[in-house]
Amino acid sequence: MFKIDDPKNNYRNVSHAFFLALGITIAEPSTILPLMVHHFSDSMIIVGVFASLLRGGAIVVQLYAAFHAQAYKKVLPYLRKVFFFRFMSWFMIGVVIFFLGETHKTLTLFFIGLGLFFFSFTAGFGAIYFKELQAKLFSKTYRGKTMANRSVAGAIASIISGGVAGYVLQHFEAPMSYAYLFLVSSFFMAIGFASFSTIEEPIKEKVLVKEKSFKLFLKHARVLLKSDKRLQEQIVVIFLGFSYFLSMPFVILNANNMFTLTGWMLGGFITLQMIGSILGSTFLWRKISNYEKMLSLSFVFMIVAFILALFANNIYMYGIIFLLFGVALDGFNIAGMNMVIEIAPEEKRPIYTALQVTLTSFGLFFPILGGLILKFIGSYTVIYLLSIGLLVLGLGLSLRLKEGSR
Repeated sequence: MFKIDDPKNNYRNVSHAFFLALGITIAEPSTILPLMVHHFSDSMIIVGVFASLLRGGAIVVQLYAAFHAQAYKKVLPYLRKVFFFRFMSWFMIGVVIFFLGETHKTLTLFFIGLGLFFFSFTAGFGAIYFKELQAKLFSKTYRGKTMANRSVAGAIASIISGGVAGYVLQHFEAPMSYAYLFLVSSFFMAIGFASFSTIEEPIKEKVLVKEKSFKLFLKHARVLLKSDKRLQEQIVVIFLGFSYFLSMPFVILNANNMFTLTGWMLGGFITLQMIGSILGSTFLWRKISNYEKMLSLSFVFMIVAFILALFANNIYMYGIIFLLFGVALDGFNIAGMNMVIEIAPEEKRPIYTALQVTLTSFGLFFPILGGLILKFIGSYTVIYLLSIGLLVLGLGLSLRLKEGSR
């Protein structure tokens, strides 16, 4: 029989985060992914596009997923299908790099981009189902703890993955090293998917009658957005939070210009970022149930990281930057997810989630703007300052949000 805050569901939730992070860390947008794309193309714009593709593909399906999910009493059966397609997308990237590699660089890049797009595209459905499950399975207080536990587990897995990635990159030549990483990591990812698929899900009592058409659904969603000022405010704030993406994918390339990065250095930066995640979740985020406060603190950590990036000229300063990235990113993720759950009526939760995730996700295309600035201006300082300015604006607006208010 189902019970809320069941420790078994917490363990499955945490194990999912562990194995997913073990797999996906090898394409982290702030470290390995930019270097991998840069191996096949010298264009900073292409680097920015691929950093956006890893998450940006989800934008186009969020509302469509919510259109169907609003009438679902159970979402886990649909989430299992999402897991299968995400695994296949990730696995096929490794296959493409293995067989095409450098002999057909343009074709290899095309299929890598296609794989990343479908990986994030299917996540658009998964995000709606995942947030729905978190709201159904855990109470507000317990949810904060289990999400912090997910962060810690994911960070530990990422440290392991960072070490493995460092070893592979050090001992195997690119691009085969990237192929090996994708192929092996896809199976670790599959273990996490299988674990989460066994979660016990209750039947949702309050559901909406699905509209006759998607067009009508969009009309109702637009009316809902216009009527809820609090939802509008937090969408703007979270969107501004994504402005770190304008610079983050290029920090590692700037570091590589100052000193040649070895595989071990790259693995070390991943490890430091995940240590930051562990420290943040263990000593900070799990102790804060006011998610608006958590969001504001995340802005502060990210702003400090980019201020340091303005002056960074050695491996130690970059290590601190990636440590701060880890603290801030977890705060952004936990706060954003829980804030929408807190303000959404149960029966409208999929719509609220889709509206917030869809509109804020346009911030995932900030890397393209960063790539354009680097191409035509050629200044890392400019993109760092622009990120800082947008983050400061976001911080100011976040301080005006009241806890759980609508």
